[in-house]
Amino acid sequence: MLVELKQRLREITDLNAAGDLLNWDQATYMPQGGAGAHGRQRAILNRLAHERAVEPALGELIDRLTRYGENLPYDSDDASLIRVARRDFQKKIKIPSDHVERATAHFSSSYDAWTRARPGNDFATMAPYLERTLNLSREYSSYFEPYNHVADPHIDDADEGMTAASISGLFGELKLQLVALARAICEQPAADDASLRQTFAKAAQFDFALHVAKSLGYDLKRGRLDLTHHPFSTRLSAGDVRITTRVSENDLGDALFSTLHEAGHAMYEQGISAELDGSPLGQGVSAGVHESQSRLWENVVGRSRGFWEYFYPRLQRIFEEQLSRVPLGAFHRAINKVARSLIRTDADELTYNLHIMLRFDLELKMLEGQLRVTDRADLGIAPSDDRDGCLQDAHWYSGYIGGRLQSYAIGNILSAQFYAAALKMHPDILHEIATGEFGTLHTWLAASLRRTISSSARPAR
Repeated sequence: MLVELKQRLREITDLNAAGDLLNWDQATYMPQGGAGAHGRQRAILNRLAHERAVEPALGELIDRLTRYGENLPYDSDDASLIRVARRDFQKKIKIPSDHVERATAHFSSSYDAWTRARPGNDFATMAPYLERTLNLSREYSSYFEPYNHVADPHIDDADEGMTAASISGLFGELKLQLVALARAICEQPAADDASLRQTFAKAAQFDFALHVAKSLGYDLKRGRLDLTHHPFSTRLSAGDVRITTRVSENDLGDALFSTLHEAGHAMYEQGISAELDGSPLGQGVSAGVHESQSRLWENVVGRSRGFWEYFYPRLQRIFEEQLSRVPLGAFHRAINKVARSLIRTDADELTYNLHIMLRFDLELKMLEGQLRVTDRADLGIAPSDDRDGCLQDAHWYSGYIGGRLQSYAIGNILSAQFYAAALKMHPDILHEIATGEFGTLHTWLAASLRRTISSSARPAR
């Protein structure tokens, strides 16, 4: 029976992976004219995957295996697989296949429209899409009534066990300290980051970012780096974990730190045992844990002094004209500049969580109906245009609202905890980073996170 369960789950995983491949293609190389067909194809694949996932025969098979799984060691792969399969099935049978198809088609067309609306500063075009996204998000939650808050089903999908109330409590405690700290730092003279705002050849930036990702441990035999509008990573199988980035000619940090962020996601996925491929255990344990890995490599490691003691000489050779007269200390201060900013993905480590808290609050208000899509919230600061405001990233235009952004803040918190634990076990990691050696940290993270996967209750989505 267990063999049959694994086979059924693999078929579902393969259908989802085919849909993810279409999503990757839409965000990278798809010609504009293909958007309609891609959306329709993804919707059909997702509907087929959902129909397979809610077949009564699958539920009966899981029921028959439940007692067997309870007699296995709790942390064993087979026991964990049966638990995850049961919880996924119980959740998915509440969602109509028709909703899955409609939502997928809408998110595909919404994302396609956003890719043109943002550079055109055209929120008017996106307002109807966002309104429909809100309706679909509320509709999704309705399948899980009763709930304490309309966002809870979405939050639970991303970080099982968390709720709007628990996230709000966490953010309230964190905000008290962050606001005071950010205010104190921003009252001081700001670091000079003009060295990052010169003109840098895009191809050279791309190559350097890929070199760094590979040096950290991103396996190019099982991955690739491509360009997109809003960077993301995607796992198609254990042997195919792809990342994307974007390159700005006048912002040296954009491509580099976006690539480090996505490489962190991908290295997490590449570190999962290939034996779990095709099963619900063969992916990250939660969105928050996933973000802990991207933020750890992007910020905790990637903005450290030791990291740049190793990589900065190479970067200076590549961009000799721009950086030869910029000392390492000045460069290090520039990439760690703390300043109030409009765009979440450009925010420094200190103010980043404040962006998440603000966006999380807006999402709750939108879902509750307290804030309409066309309302202007008084945030104390206003962007000069919608491009840097409500159109700044793809999150509100490519999926449900209310269950994802908080994971970035959770990831920030976990990243510091993971890194502290790694240093406690291996104090030499700091020295190794300064000499371009990342194997100890990479291996420790992979082993530690592999244990969280086998004991998880629900995989990430």
